[in-house]
Amino acid sequence: MARQTTLSSIRNLGVIAHIDAGKTTTTEHILYYAGAIHRLGAVDSGNTTTDYDQEEQERGITIYSACIPLAWKDHTINLIDTPGHVDFTAEVERSLRVLDGCVVVFDAQKGVEAQSETVWRQADRYGVPRMVFINKMDVVGADFASALEAITERLDARVVPLMLPVGAGGQADSSHPFEAVIDLLSQKMLRFERADHGKTITEHAIPEEMAAEVAEARSKLFDVLTEEDPDDLITTTVLEGGEPDVAKVRQLIRQATLGLRIQPVFCGSGREHMGVQPLLDGVVHYLPSPLEKAAVIGQNPKRTDKEEVRKPDPKEPFAGLVFKLVADSHGELAFVRIYSGVMKTGTRVLNATRDTKELLAKLYHTEADPSKRDELAEAYAGDIVAVIGLKDAVTGDTLCDPNHGILLERIRFAEAVVAQSVEPESSADKQKLADTLEILRREDPTFTVRTDPETGQTLMSGMGTLHLEIKRHRMERDFRLKIRVGKPRVSYRETLRESITTQGECQRVVAGSQLFALMTVAFEPIPLDEYLAKPDAPEEAIVATKTKGKGKGKEKVSVATPGAPELVRVKNKLKHDELPENLMKAALEGLKSALQSGEIGYPVMGVQATLMSAKFDPAASNEVAFTAAAADAVHKALKDNITLLEPVMRLEVAVPEEFLGPITGDLNARRAEIRDILVRGKSRVVEAIVPLARLFDYADKIRSLSQGRASSTMEPYAYGPAPDEVLRQIMNPEY
Repeated sequence: MARQTTLSSIRNLGVIAHIDAGKTTTTEHILYYAGAIHRLGAVDSGNTTTDYDQEEQERGITIYSACIPLAWKDHTINLIDTPGHVDFTAEVERSLRVLDGCVVVFDAQKGVEAQSETVWRQADRYGVPRMVFINKMDVVGADFASALEAITERLDARVVPLMLPVGAGGQADSSHPFEAVIDLLSQKMLRFERADHGKTITEHAIPEEMAAEVAEARSKLFDVLTEEDPDDLITTTVLEGGEPDVAKVRQLIRQATLGLRIQPVFCGSGREHMGVQPLLDGVVHYLPSPLEKAAVIGQNPKRTDKEEVRKPDPKEPFAGLVFKLVADSHGELAFVRIYSGVMKTGTRVLNATRDTKELLAKLYHTEADPSKRDELAEAYAGDIVAVIGLKDAVTGDTLCDPNHGILLERIRFAEAVVAQSVEPESSADKQKLADTLEILRREDPTFTVRTDPETGQTLMSGMGTLHLEIKRHRMERDFRLKIRVGKPRVSYRETLRESITTQGECQRVVAGSQLFALMTVAFEPIPLDEYLAKPDAPEEAIVATKTKGKGKGKEKVSVATPGAPELVRVKNKLKHDELPENLMKAALEGLKSALQSGEIGYPVMGVQATLMSAKFDPAASNEVAFTAAAADAVHKALKDNITLLEPVMRLEVAVPEEFLGPITGDLNARRAEIRDILVRGKSRVVEAIVPLARLFDYADKIRSLSQGRASSTMEPYAYGPAPDEVLRQIMNPEY
């Protein structure tokens, strides 16, 4: 069968959640029931399929997103399991950029947690249809109704249960423990046989004591679906006392799910092997195939004012997006989502982002562990594959047909917030360390490396202390490096305090030749709310949908809209003939380059530089002179005119009520802004915004304040102005 006829049976699926919601356990069961694995692993035992890395197995958490193809009821599912820990949010970000649908896993006891809110907003930004799986229905304190209420209120979602739990919690918590689920469409109770890890499912009649609850849930479901049913077929059938056609009901649910108007809800327990097969059925029934996603729209690489459109069709010119790189013993492995056309082994494609040619030396379908793979001769629109042979490509680059160029929207990532010095124990390993850091930087867009201009130290920056600890262990274990690292430090940023116009100049003699360049540049700070991307701002959509064409040719296409803004902006107000093109380009690039590092050595953000005028001498002006003049203008603008920005974290602390006072008192001493205090069972949940600089010892402190009974999670929120004393202390450590 030609692959193009099976595009409708492909599902590119992500599983996302807060850490410890049971996401990896759920994924393990999906693989087991689909026959992709023949033995169930366990997170606690360190032998799950998707957590293949030694660090993941030792810590019991997911660090790297894993992509595995599997088959379920005549459908192919490209399954991506993503991390839940905030330090590895880039893995979620790049996965959602290329997925067609996702399952969001929630803990039935804890409901909506900090990172589950973040991943939900990420899915909003990319317009990804999703389903909900309420997991851990077997744990003490599990509450299906409360979890649904939290999702509705905190995430502004419209969740529609298609399953109901029979019982909740364990023996210690409930006189009626969780034992089965009820399918609202078939009106059957489903039991899962523990002896074969839930593979055997038996159908039973709905218990009499739940008949009224089921009837009410079905009534609410049909009320929602009548909005999707202009012909009133369901309403009429229900009012006449009949049973609606299940296929028609599923069609309406699918229609509303793909339109992002509802999120179907399933429930179960991965640990108790219950409810996962109905969830898989839901993936097939309600999440989109590549054909049902809008055509992608990008720019023509040669003409930025011209749009290019690619439909999800093998007959279209090839276009794909590199969304992940992995260092491999056989060469760097690049993961590519194919949006249109065909990729063939041995062919050359255009890297439109870098305007270079790339060789597709080999193509693969991989398992969770990228070292396990199946080689392919070709791959088609809608698929996700791994490629060896790319030399210049990094995450976010567009690959395309050399004769039909297209440049897709790049993936935006959060700024690193923690830095740490790193150096080799032996000076002989200095170059090896530099090469290793470059490999890790290419793999991970949120991992950056720079040299401190004052101390000459190499600083690596990441999303948190755990993020940097994982990198350190990789350098030691995978690259056999012996290194020393300093204490984690806050990764500050600099911005302009006040608008200023400066004159940058270069008038000097170099190797006997006169150099001349003169330019006037206006600098102004960009308002904080314009460039500080916050995780709870869904209006910052990266992909939207618009209609293109008219009449029968009318179609929906996805179009990139501004996501996280550029950290610095450079604009040009010169007339076209005021400066030769090569000198103008050198001036603009020089401004952007000089703005990478500020007055005291931290990266600059939130600054706009506008080139207002320039003078040149045909005999003494060249690119070097204008680059130097640009750097001079930036230096003059920032001198004694900066505001220090510090990373601010969103903190969530779950604490028993009797320890609430000491916890809030400690937060106030850390310059925290307490936003809310919620009730979650017998605990209180404190939501606060806190400067990262005051949180490095926080995990130990709350343990001592709560006798080990409090827990916390944090995630980057924004960059905000640091108090003046912080800047004074950095400028003068003895202050």
